[in-house]
Amino acid sequence: MARRERPLTVHHLNQLLLVCSLVLLVAVAAVRISSRSGLPSLLVYLGIGIAMGQDGVGIHFNNAELTQVIGYAALVVILAEGGLGTKWKEIKPALPAASTMALVGVAVSVAVTAVGAHYLSGLEWRQALIIGAVVSSTDAAAVFSVLRKIPLPARVTGVLEAESGFNDAPVVILVVAFSTAGPVEHWYTLLGEIAGELAIGAAVGLAVGWLGAWGLRHVALPASGLYPIAVMAIAVTAYAAGALAHGSGFLAVYLASMILGNAKLPHWPATRGFAEGVGWIAQIGMFVLLGLLVTPHELGDDILPALVIGLVLTMVARPLSVMASLTPFRVPWQEQALMSWAGLRGAVPIILATIPMVNGVDASRRIFNIVFVLVVVYTLVQGPTLPWVARTLRLGEGPEAADLGIESAPLERLRGHLLSVAIPEGSLMHGVEVSELRLPPGAAVTLVVREGKSFVPLPSTVLRRGDELLVVATDPVRDAAERRLRAVGQGGKLAGWLGVTGNGTPGHEH
Repeated sequence: MARRERPLTVHHLNQLLLVCSLVLLVAVAAVRISSRSGLPSLLVYLGIGIAMGQDGVGIHFNNAELTQVIGYAALVVILAEGGLGTKWKEIKPALPAASTMALVGVAVSVAVTAVGAHYLSGLEWRQALIIGAVVSSTDAAAVFSVLRKIPLPARVTGVLEAESGFNDAPVVILVVAFSTAGPVEHWYTLLGEIAGELAIGAAVGLAVGWLGAWGLRHVALPASGLYPIAVMAIAVTAYAAGALAHGSGFLAVYLASMILGNAKLPHWPATRGFAEGVGWIAQIGMFVLLGLLVTPHELGDDILPALVIGLVLTMVARPLSVMASLTPFRVPWQEQALMSWAGLRGAVPIILATIPMVNGVDASRRIFNIVFVLVVVYTLVQGPTLPWVARTLRLGEGPEAADLGIESAPLERLRGHLLSVAIPEGSLMHGVEVSELRLPPGAAVTLVVREGKSFVPLPSTVLRRGDELLVVATDPVRDAAERRLRAVGQGGKLAGWLGVTGNGTPGHEH
């Protein structure tokens, strides 16, 4: 008799929710472990997935297609979170160099890594090219999580962050092309396809981001909690529109999110916190799922090839790709050396390694295993040692004045704004009197919250670290008031005369 499937009941749903919540709790606790030990969170989450898998708890999971779909969705969220936290003033000068690394650098890395994989590990040319393309993509989640904890020069972080957002598109095209049955004809058509997808994705991302920012600044939503949801929805829309237009959806979501993140939207701190939380959930789910897909007892024969290919990638291919891309821009050799070591791999190469599995490429399981071992081993080596490399190259910067946390709530009917300003520990606004803020006419500090107590300040009230200010500003001077607050936070009471603007750059206020 045929086996009858039991219907899903509320009891089954409760069990599923219990398991998911326990996994999330363990993963959140693992964040603390990774931050204390210096290990990238990627390894901790992958370890959780492996422990739950076939060689651990015994959950059998081998659906590469589902993993690929969920991985793409998680990557969209991670790129959106990264774009929202990217400062335009830091990334703008890095755009030409980052674009070159995403094109020329990827081509050099793929070629050198594939040659090493073929001659040193004995892989067939198609398998070697697939691995070369897969591991040539730097991981946005790994780059964002590691680099923002290290005080590096703005040009270095700008190039690395932009590269991680840009290089997914050409790598995906190459992996799909190499994983397609039959020979890859007319290599120059791949270049045209890559350029076309990047152009379409950039156009869609910039358009969606600008329209979304304009709409959110001119339409007052009925609840502050709707703003974070709207921002993430706009970012996902950029990805979907870019992909449907046969462009790079990954580039579109990154650029759209970057525009939204620099548009001074209402309730921005709440939106940023929501994006970070959703990004963490996406990373946890993606890494745990990838860990489930791995069968550890099958990795033994692939460890040595993975180490050899990883050595070629890290010590030869990556430095050559950085040199070929950045030498025309006259980037100092110290910065090139750091960028060579900071080419962090994470979940993205492992996700891309599922493409040949879905397409039925010969030895695709071995390709996946090699990529998995390579990513784990070299992430374990590169991530924790990156601060030491930066200090050795004398590229670490001293602590900067902490930026203010400013949240804006529009008062549409009153044609005004309420600015909630939090003064952090490192802010130079500490010790400044309210009158010395020199806010523009039409803006005033109406309330100060200090140690849990609120009071109406006098012009002579001295502001302190940890204070929260409520600033009322009319609609015409809202931007000028925020610029002045940020300028004082970064330059102190003399910010205007010292030439520090609200963007933290030399200049003069108007």
